[in-house]
Amino acid sequence: MSKLFRSVALGALVVALPVGAMAQTTQALRVISNGQDVGYLKAETENGVTEVESHIDNNGRGPKLKLSIETNDAALPTSWTIQGTSLMGGDVNEWFKLEGDTASWVSQADTGEVTVTEPVLYSVNDGTAWDNYVYAKALLEDEDHTMPLLPAGELTLTEVTSETYGEGELETEVTFYRISGADSDGTLIGIDASGDFFALPNAGGSVVKEGYEDIVPQLSELAGEIADARAEEMAAKLTHRFEDGFAITNVRIFQPVEGTLSAPSTVYVDGERISAIEPYEIGKVYADDLTVFDGAGGTLLSGLPDMHSHSSLSSGLYYLAAGVTNLRDLGNNNETLDRLIEKMDDGRIAGPRILSRGGFVEGKSFYSARTGLLAASEEEALEIVDWYAENGYDFIKTYNSMKPEWIPAVVERAKEHGMPIVGHVPAFSTADRQIEAGYDEITHANQLMLGWMLTADEDTRTPLRLTAMARGAELDLSAPNVQKTVQLMKENDVGLDTTAVILEMLMTSRAGEIPSIAEDYFDHMPISYQRYRKRSYVTFADDEAYEEYAEGFQRVLDTIKLLYDNDIRLLPGTDNGTGFTVHRELELYNMAGIPAEDVLKIATYDIANYLGYGDDLGSIEEGKYADFTLLPGNPIENIKTIKASRMVVRNGEVFYPAEIYKELNIKPFSAPPALLGSTTPAPTDTADASGIEFISIVPPGSNIDINTLPFSGATRVGDVFYFSGQIGGPNGGADDFRDDARQVMNSIERLADKTGAGMENVFKCTVMLDDISNWPAFNEVYTSYFTPGKMPARSAFAADALAMGATVEVECMAKAP
Repeated sequence: MSKLFRSVALGALVVALPVGAMAQTTQALRVISNGQDVGYLKAETENGVTEVESHIDNNGRGPKLKLSIETNDAALPTSWTIQGTSLMGGDVNEWFKLEGDTASWVSQADTGEVTVTEPVLYSVNDGTAWDNYVYAKALLEDEDHTMPLLPAGELTLTEVTSETYGEGELETEVTFYRISGADSDGTLIGIDASGDFFALPNAGGSVVKEGYEDIVPQLSELAGEIADARAEEMAAKLTHRFEDGFAITNVRIFQPVEGTLSAPSTVYVDGERISAIEPYEIGKVYADDLTVFDGAGGTLLSGLPDMHSHSSLSSGLYYLAAGVTNLRDLGNNNETLDRLIEKMDDGRIAGPRILSRGGFVEGKSFYSARTGLLAASEEEALEIVDWYAENGYDFIKTYNSMKPEWIPAVVERAKEHGMPIVGHVPAFSTADRQIEAGYDEITHANQLMLGWMLTADEDTRTPLRLTAMARGAELDLSAPNVQKTVQLMKENDVGLDTTAVILEMLMTSRAGEIPSIAEDYFDHMPISYQRYRKRSYVTFADDEAYEEYAEGFQRVLDTIKLLYDNDIRLLPGTDNGTGFTVHRELELYNMAGIPAEDVLKIATYDIANYLGYGDDLGSIEEGKYADFTLLPGNPIENIKTIKASRMVVRNGEVFYPAEIYKELNIKPFSAPPALLGSTTPAPTDTADASGIEFISIVPPGSNIDINTLPFSGATRVGDVFYFSGQIGGPNGGADDFRDDARQVMNSIERLADKTGAGMENVFKCTVMLDDISNWPAFNEVYTSYFTPGKMPARSAFAADALAMGATVEVECMAKAP
């Protein structure tokens, strides 16, 4: 459920919830996805103990869990056990206990034991929809409706609205609340007049009380309206527009065709497009009404794509903060996607442009994916293709439950409409048959590879399409069947939508460990996200079984490199909506052996041209859309640089990732670029062959030649910035030493901002004073520049004299974001 909800005052609580000892009660709810019933919740409560069964089967997968929850008279859980299997079948055996003042728990992610001094709630790691009802009941009993959450954080309950549903005996008033604070998203929950769990609304479907399944469209509409209102509010707050245009100076532009960075440049934006690109000039004077950003020697890279998205309202800001400005939608709730595109085109919500949308066609079966439209026959499948063509969809995507024998006719009909066709390999078929039938792309690396490893009777509508990838450990990519597929792809110009990152997550994540896909952003995320990520998706019997999956994933990377070496089109997609996974997908290409400059070209220039937008997107040139991201370093030398965007521009609109991440309860990765006055600083980003970056920062308005200075403003070695000593109070200082202290700390802060590190990443400082009696005054000023409890390590000493007669000098080190 999205974080995007409007809030109103909680006011008088109209729902009275029974707590403590009670007679036996039963609650039953259904799980509806895209109009299809995909699961249920059943709960039996007696004497404060609730036994819950949660069962979901959607797209051949889903968690199957049994819960036992014991609560006290204040509706607080004192014992909570969760057992069963997770999304892809991984084992779940989680528990929480509150005994006296001791709370303890065990989950896939962690174990813990703490002493508590006030009522607390536990954040379930392998959760169900029922958990939200437990939280809501406890928060309603709490005086301020806010409670601490273990292992960290807090939960808050806010009343949103009330609605009446049903007729006759079924008529009931439902109060909707927002539960927030556990993570980047909030959850909307409905509780009826009897105190029962009524609904968990979502724009694409809902959990709803049995007997009310027919109101799911109303619930989805309500969730959509609330989310839309919040999204529009966020867009207005986070979108920056410059009526007189803007420029970004002292940047090097990634040139995809050459695979190099340009000389230092200044890029001018007027409206939606790039109006001019000029060589960078030291001391250049700009028009007074022109906003000029200091690129600080960073790199401008064209906006990134996700070629396998399932676009949603809540994912838009995550994507933008990651520098992802272009999406291809591979299947969605059709009405939801139409509304999303309309609002985005109108500028009411913020998110990447959707360059291409696919019409999702699935066969009807027990294992069907509940997305798009379902067909029970070849004739119905052809009618669905016709409908998508008539309604302006760009291509057709098929899924696993399609009958293999339907495929030739479906391909032919799509081609008659001029629509490319992509998709999964239907169960009991192979990628070779899809290619021979006329497919333009295979969707997912595993869908391509399974045909090399499975027998004809194995069913890929089940989690086997993941678990069988462990067999990749023994896969020989030089084998004739592999080489035949590669040759077919070359001859028929068939590409691969790789989604390697989602396979890495599913195949190599291990309970209690930080997964490799999240290593670079894990510490920035809310605690609930961190715990959720430290899980297994498949069951590993032992270390040997884990190594098989890990080696199987290595074959995925080897396959990507094999296709690259054979000039087969690679389409970087994620099947995920965080933006972080786009970074990892490109990093995996690099890890597979593809040079960083080619990875970046694939992701920008090649994708834009493949989708038919090469005249407007894919490279930073005069006349093209202002569609780029500012990076703090050189992504050719280190592709991880793409993970710390400082500014993102889409259609000339400016977004600061640091602002977005703060709204999403995520610690920012870099600071926004500084604004210049009427002059521009000298170039700031050079590196020698050793990989040391030399960062020379000259004050605005100065024409100092950096080549004559005996030092750099800062250097970067690996992940550490070393700031040169900054001085305060030259020529004897001010009357009040604290003014000198502020002068030197402002200089340190400017260095931290210009390098992209920010003060929050400063971890060590050295202080030099010409008079140790100024020590207390310095500390008074110094501490105001850092977060209490998170002060850098520090050394200090007094000196007989400092450079330029200064009264204080400070040098620092900072971790690069």
